[in-house]
Amino acid sequence: MRRGSIARAAVACLVVLSAWSTGLGLFASYAAAQQGAPTITEIRVVGTKRIDPSTVNSYVQVQPGDNYNSARIDASLKALFNTGLFADVTLRREGDALIIQVVENPIINRIAFEGNKRLDDEVLDAEVTLRPRVVFTRTKVQNDVKRLLDIYRRSGRFGATVDPKVIQLPENRVDLVFEIDEGPSTGIRAINFIGNQQFSDGSLREVIQTDESAFYRFLTSNDTYDPDRLSFDRELLRRFYLSEGYADFRVVSAIAELTEDREDFVITFTVEEGPEYAFGKVAVTSRLRNADPTELEPLIVGVEGERYNADEVEETVQALTANLGARGFAFVDVRPRVNRDREQRLLDVTYEISEGPRVFVERINISGNVRTLDRVIRREFTIAEGDAFNTAKLRATRQRLNNLGFFSRVDITNDPGEAPDRTVINVAVEEQSTGELSIGAGFSSTSGPLGDVSIRERNLLGRGQDLRLGLSLGAEQQRIDLSFTEPYFLDRNLAAGFDAFIRTTDLSDESSFSEDQQGGALRMGYQLEPDLRHTVRYSLSRQSVDDVEATASDVVKAQAGSHVTSSVSNDFFLDKLNRRFNPTDGYFGSLDVEVAGLGGSEQFLRSQVSAGIYSPLFGTSVIGSLTGEAGHVFTFDDDSVRLTNRFYLGGTSLRGFESAGVGPRDLLTDDAIGGHQFYAGTAEVTFPLGLPEEFDIKGSVFSDFGSSWGIDDPFPNLVDDATPRASLGVGIGWVSPFGPLRVDFASAVLKENYDKTQTFSFNFGTRF
Repeated sequence: MRRGSIARAAVACLVVLSAWSTGLGLFASYAAAQQGAPTITEIRVVGTKRIDPSTVNSYVQVQPGDNYNSARIDASLKALFNTGLFADVTLRREGDALIIQVVENPIINRIAFEGNKRLDDEVLDAEVTLRPRVVFTRTKVQNDVKRLLDIYRRSGRFGATVDPKVIQLPENRVDLVFEIDEGPSTGIRAINFIGNQQFSDGSLREVIQTDESAFYRFLTSNDTYDPDRLSFDRELLRRFYLSEGYADFRVVSAIAELTEDREDFVITFTVEEGPEYAFGKVAVTSRLRNADPTELEPLIVGVEGERYNADEVEETVQALTANLGARGFAFVDVRPRVNRDREQRLLDVTYEISEGPRVFVERINISGNVRTLDRVIRREFTIAEGDAFNTAKLRATRQRLNNLGFFSRVDITNDPGEAPDRTVINVAVEEQSTGELSIGAGFSSTSGPLGDVSIRERNLLGRGQDLRLGLSLGAEQQRIDLSFTEPYFLDRNLAAGFDAFIRTTDLSDESSFSEDQQGGALRMGYQLEPDLRHTVRYSLSRQSVDDVEATASDVVKAQAGSHVTSSVSNDFFLDKLNRRFNPTDGYFGSLDVEVAGLGGSEQFLRSQVSAGIYSPLFGTSVIGSLTGEAGHVFTFDDDSVRLTNRFYLGGTSLRGFESAGVGPRDLLTDDAIGGHQFYAGTAEVTFPLGLPEEFDIKGSVFSDFGSSWGIDDPFPNLVDDATPRASLGVGIGWVSPFGPLRVDFASAVLKENYDKTQTFSFNFGTRF
């Protein structure tokens, strides 16, 4: 062996010996330290009044006989604090004893709210987590303060403050009082839109739920800032644009900025509309056995070449799901696959049908409905407990609940059930005000000043019932109406209700008499199809022709007095419009047939039909429409048709002519006596005037046409002519902050020499 190798081996041996001796030294030191650590012979708990000492000992990680260990003592201290039972904990050693000094947290005796006026105690109490007979902790109090501030902010009061006060009581109890300063309501000063080219700001404000603040909106909270409502508004805008064919639409941002005076918010939506698309190829594919796609294609709503509408796509999904379910396919998954052709602006839609997962609904949980009964929510479900789980039906349920108007927010989720093939559906709702006070005022060139007041509750006692009382006063008509509707009569999808009314109409200028009417009606309606509704109504009323002038027509004098009408009517209404007010696309139709003679003094059949179609022209800002109506009435006996059941034409129904200015007339007295038949129509084009969009002022050109004729009165000096009348005109409409205003100038181009014409008509009114 070489000398170098021997040296390296010697060094290695010395290193090993040194490490071994060091380890022995450390072990000896540790053993000595352990032997020198004091032994805990006793644990004493001091300061407990309500809590048993054994409960305290259960959280301590050392026991009598153990050596004193700092790490375990620290862990014991943390464990005792984490229980939330103590306001203070101290661990110290006195000789061989471990002393645990505690200060118990008090017990809450009572929780009270002071200063709250806008939100009731019940609403606030449901929000806090602390309860009487629960241990008081400052952390929980601060968390509840945050919850109360959040609920006030959701109510539009961002200046609210909550100060918790603690009142000490004997026996370590406290009263907790939340002193609240609600502050002023934080309203919406303005709602602006950036990037909208196809629809005006006014049109989009009608789409969203949030409203600009106004003095007359004191019974609604939609004019206060709510972040959740703002998120819902984004979704409403998306749905609206998708239904109008803008498949690339997106809301870039929705920003709420507090004004400098910190009293209101200004909300700004920035949108990207994108191009308008039409339906391309539409097809159905199926992976289900015995489900032929060609048999399902007639269920498709929306055909090639028509403007794309996401609502029609969803309607098709629902129709396919329902049809397949009725044929025994319980587990169906219908998914629309959309392929964009951006150059041609077409959307090819393929409805892919496959077998969905075999999952059943185990349970449906509903939460958040403080006032609305559970059954009111459950009856809107298109899926029930025990049914096969279906996402399409769940989407339809969410839409139905939103359409009720009872809730500001509807969230539907599903969680796994107790078995792999079971799921639990959770429905969380947030209720909103359903009471309405409506005050209307206006002026019409044909009817003079108008005014009405109505009180309405759309969710009476949380049962989903609708109750309305209205009072209308005008220069020519006064009326009182009371109506009640039960939307699910006998737990079926039947809307049943009643109406009661008292009406007085002054027709002295047109026909030299006034009409008084008192009565009521029972009605029941249901959906024949998603867009087709049928209503049956029984009416009983007393009508009278009063205040007949001495110079009145012999026809009017012959019918002076009262009569009783007992009638049954059937009303069919088809609604395919894209919106109820100011529609821009779609069509509607209605048929109303009334038969009188089931008691009473009158026997007649009165039928009336109306229809209309709306369509964009040259883009989306110019709207063309064609509407019309017609009617016919005749008696089953030899008596003349009552004046109050005849048709009068003119005014708003035929612009360019006075109210009742067209139709049979007594030339001697100039009284209109009404006709047994009539028809009327309007062709109109509405277009923007190039003014700033926020003004929402539009112009129109129109042509009205129609006629009223047919009498059975055996008196002289009567004229009756069925020749058509027509007018041409222009108009201006403004959706002003005080209500809609309409000015029309029309000239009668087809008329008879005894007709009453009118060039200018003005209508202004609002409803708060």
